[in-house]
Amino acid sequence: MSTAMMSCAARAAHVLVDRPPFLLTDELAVALAADHEALSFHRRLPAEPILAGARASTVLRSRFAEDRLAASSAEQYVVLGAGLDTSAERSARPLTAFAVDLPDALEDRREAFARAGLTPSAIPVPWDLGQPGLLDQLARAGLDLSLPAVVAWLGVTMYLTPASVDSVLGGLGRLAPGSELVMDHLLPRGERDAAGAGYAAAVGAAAGAGGEPWRWTPEADEILAMVRARGFEAEWVPDAEAVPASAWDRTDALRPMRLVGLVHARLGASAVRRGVDADARMAP
Repeated sequence: MSTAMMSCAARAAHVLVDRPPFLLTDELAVALAADHEALSFHRRLPAEPILAGARASTVLRSRFAEDRLAASSAEQYVVLGAGLDTSAERSARPLTAFAVDLPDALEDRREAFARAGLTPSAIPVPWDLGQPGLLDQLARAGLDLSLPAVVAWLGVTMYLTPASVDSVLGGLGRLAPGSELVMDHLLPRGERDAAGAGYAAAVGAAAGAGGEPWRWTPEADEILAMVRARGFEAEWVPDAEAVPASAWDRTDALRPMRLVGLVHARLGASAVRRGVDADARMAP
């Protein structure tokens, strides 16, 4: 079972098995995952801790990114590691959106949308995030580098090396002033609580068995330093704080856990210059 479908099913299940207040409403995910066994697991075992943890973690990171997209005036939107993300399709305002992922993953996305009778609005951009050249590929696909963009990079950095993450950030640091980045990362073992550790043990093993092992789990200071070195102003929050504290007054199985950190970053005019200079210093 792909991690893309696991995330999609978790977003779908949230509105089907949990109770209001919903942290995120993704009706398109319900359609995409309707006949998949991943969703049936949530339906049969809504209180199972690992499944409830998957719903909480997945909807929180999506909520965090989509709130910042909604607050931005940017008309360009990039989803890195798009999988079965539906945020562009559900946006309340018109966007020129780009879905970046491996070619096979984009084909799976196209087929899943077609089976559900849906039409993806995001322009597919085939690319391996472990390789340099992302921004040039986006420009070829139609991204206007003179205008701000919002970039969502969720559920991906744990599968990459620090060098690959830094390479992506270096490219994003060349975006227009006013561009924003939302990304997440797994906390290192020592910073997880009991619920986070239990979830990580189960899901990390499953991801590794499926050929997608976790490679990088930085501390908050480490990832913030990396983002800021590429010219961004950045803030970090634990994912539980992506929603108001009152959202956790619940009668269902959904609970916050300490496992994922969220970063919101923004490029100013001087920040873009610093990012370009940093790339120049690293050039051979």
